[in-house]
Amino acid sequence: MSNGPYARGTPGPNMSGNEDDWFEDAGGDSLDDDDLFEDDFASAFEGGTGSEGFEEDFESDIPRIDLGIEGLDEMIQGGIPERSLLVAMGAAGTGKTTFGLQYLQRGLEKDQKAIYITLEESREDVIQAATEKGWPFDEYIESDELAIVDLDPIEMANSLTSIRGDLPRLVDAFEAERLVLDSVSLLEMMYDNQAERRTEIFDFTRSLKQAGVTTMLTSEAAQGNPYASRHGIIEYLTDGVFVLQYVRSEFRETRLAIEIQKIRNANHSRETKPYEITSDGISVYRQANIF
Repeated sequence: MSNGPYARGTPGPNMSGNEDDWFEDAGGDSLDDDDLFEDDFASAFEGGTGSEGFEEDFESDIPRIDLGIEGLDEMIQGGIPERSLLVAMGAAGTGKTTFGLQYLQRGLEKDQKAIYITLEESREDVIQAATEKGWPFDEYIESDELAIVDLDPIEMANSLTSIRGDLPRLVDAFEAERLVLDSVSLLEMMYDNQAERRTEIFDFTRSLKQAGVTTMLTSEAAQGNPYASRHGIIEYLTDGVFVLQYVRSEFRETRLAIEIQKIRNANHSRETKPYEITSDGISVYRQANIF
C-alpha cells in the first residue's frame, strides 16, 4: 500500500493550497498558475502523412532534440520537435521502458533536467534498470538533475484532476526539459466507460502540452495489432508515434522491428527497421532490412 494518495513509498503530498505537493523531488518556489493550454479535440486528432523513405522536405523553425537512440535518430531528419508529446507503443518485451530511460539519459548527458513518472515500477526498480545499462540515475538524482516519481495508477486516476492541474507548475519548478510517463495504458485501464476514458486522457495529455516539456509516453499495443494502442486513444492525442513490434519471417525467425508511424512537423523515414536491446540500450539498424 502507498503511504499517500500519490507516491508509493513516499510521504503523501499536499494538493490543497500551498506548493508542498506530490512532486517534492522537484523543489522550487511558489509559482503562478498559467493559462490552460488552448487546444480543441479535433486538432488533437490530426495525424501525420508520408510514404516509404523520407517525407517531403519542408521548412520549420521549431527547435529539435535527439532521442539518444542510435539509428533511430538518423531516421528523423533534424530530430523531434521540442515540447512535443510522443508515445512508444508496443507489446510486452519490446523495450518500451528502455526506450524511455534512454531518451532521458540522452537529455541528462546534455545537462537537460528530466522527470520520470512510473505507474508500474518502484523508484528503486527504475534506478536499478538504468544502472544496469550504465546510466547513473542515482547520481543525477543526487545532483537534482533527475526526479523519479512512482505513482499508484488507481490513486492517480482518483486524483487526476489535481495532478494535471499542478503538473505544468511542477515541471516549471524543476526546470525539466524531458519527461517520461511509463505507462499511460495503466491509467487508461482505470476507466471502464470509454467516453470518460477518452475525456480524461485527452485532458491529461493537454496538461502535458501545457507544461512545455518534451514528453515520451509508453503504451501497450492492442492485442493482434501493433499499430494501435490497447484502447485506441493515445496515438491520436500525441504528436509522434513509435511502433515497437515483433516480426516473424516465413522461416519462423522472430526479430524486433521499429517504425515511426508519425511525427508532426518533422521529416522522418517511414521504413520498418530491425533493432536490438543490448546491455547498452536500444540500437536501431537503419541500413538493414527486417529479413
